[in-house]
Amino acid sequence: MSWKNELPDELWRKILEIGIKASNFTFKDLCCVSICSRRLHRLSNEDLLWSHLISVDFPNQTSSSSSAKSLYKIRFEREKERKLWAHKRAVLRKESQVSEHLRKLREIEVRLREERNKLNSSLLELSNLHKVSQASVALNVWQPEVVRGRQKQMVEQCVVPVESRVHALDMEVKLCNQQLQVFDKAYRDEKRRLDTAKEELKSMKYHPLRDYTLSSTENQENRKKRKKLKNMHQLS
Repeated sequence: MSWKNELPDELWRKILEIGIKASNFTFKDLCCVSICSRRLHRLSNEDLLWSHLISVDFPNQTSSSSSAKSLYKIRFEREKERKLWAHKRAVLRKESQVSEHLRKLREIEVRLREERNKLNSSLLELSNLHKVSQASVALNVWQPEVVRGRQKQMVEQCVVPVESRVHALDMEVKLCNQQLQVFDKAYRDEKRRLDTAKEELKSMKYHPLRDYTLSSTENQENRKKRKKLKNMHQLS
């Protein structure tokens, strides 16, 4: 006679019950035990053990007239479906975050192009004004008449006060460079957020061979909610 058959049913029940109450024995373990022998199959199907599992895995659930094992299966399927829908919602939220990061990146790119165009325009005008200023100074120096005529024409065509406009353009160039630095930093930061969101979305994508599991933060939140509900139930 094997050692398994030497132990009475009551002792086996107690062993299984202790394992479940210690939260180390899951429904998968109980199902594995049930295929070891006919005796363990009979014992592992008893309502008392499955009732303990229900109280551990699905606290604050209403009772039913069905067998404990059937009730556990129903609640397990419901919980599995709930987690699947929670996973789908989380994926949708993450996809929305990715789209939002892409939209912000496009906005920053537009602002960068506008600021660069503004800077190039200011630099071009500033270069032309420097040429006018140099031509104005050169008019006071003797030169061949052809060169002098071109310089005089350049000065006469300038309709704005050169010195004040040069000062204003210098300030504008400085502001443009500062804005470009701000936009460059914003672009890098947003790009980093986008890459992070894409990696998180990739890891969240459903795979048929991988069970969806909540993150540690979500697990902590769910435990807090269960504890709060349990306290409210006890007070009522």
